[in-house]
Amino acid sequence: MLLAISLIAVVGLLVSAFGGAGTAQTISAPSSPTRLLPAGPPTPEVIARLGGLRLQLPVSQRRLTAIGYLGGSDGSLTLAPLGTQANAGLLTRLFHKLVGGGGGSPRWFALGGGPGPALSALAVGAASGSDVYAPVDGTIVGINDVILNGSVAGQRIDIQPNGSPSLVVSVSRVGVDPSLHVGSAVLSSVSKLGTILDLSHVEKQALARYTNDTGNHVLVEVHTTATLQVP
Repeated sequence: MLLAISLIAVVGLLVSAFGGAGTAQTISAPSSPTRLLPAGPPTPEVIARLGGLRLQLPVSQRRLTAIGYLGGSDGSLTLAPLGTQANAGLLTRLFHKLVGGGGGSPRWFALGGGPGPALSALAVGAASGSDVYAPVDGTIVGINDVILNGSVAGQRIDIQPNGSPSLVVSVSRVGVDPSLHVGSAVLSSVSKLGTILDLSHVEKQALARYTNDTGNHVLVEVHTTATLQVP
């Protein structure tokens, strides 16, 4: 009987000890306040080219959801994406496997649609409210409203790149930073242009097919100064 009582007491102590430890492990520490801070500017990363022009990632890598290419506006120029087409067809994948090329990062998606050439508009996805930075070094030569389905859908910022006076890099679907004006000098991956707008209520966004959200994004196009259209 004494042995049985001793065993019961020991089992009770063990259950209490391990039960207390389990309860303590379920208590989660408060979230770090740094998680709520802005992501800041992106690490410089070239994601597309046009001749000697290099387009840098305009949002922080921490905010990036997906990269896509589609047809831009009339007169937009075809871009050369860097990285891998994530939704390439079987024949394209076999071709790259045999002859090389088409690999590396970042991964991007061909979205289709748009009046311009298939790879003439660069859609860089991020949640609405994310900061947008200049994709090139240059000077702002225009800030105009963009009209989408009869409503103002943010602004378009036109940048004349340093060393390429015949080209204009257009960044749209953003709310412009109030400190900017025509004549402002901007630096790629450093100068904040504005923030991404939530346009999911205005149109069904093609990038949403490859993200976990509604596909909000900033749109980058390149035109010649002769073909640039003012909204």
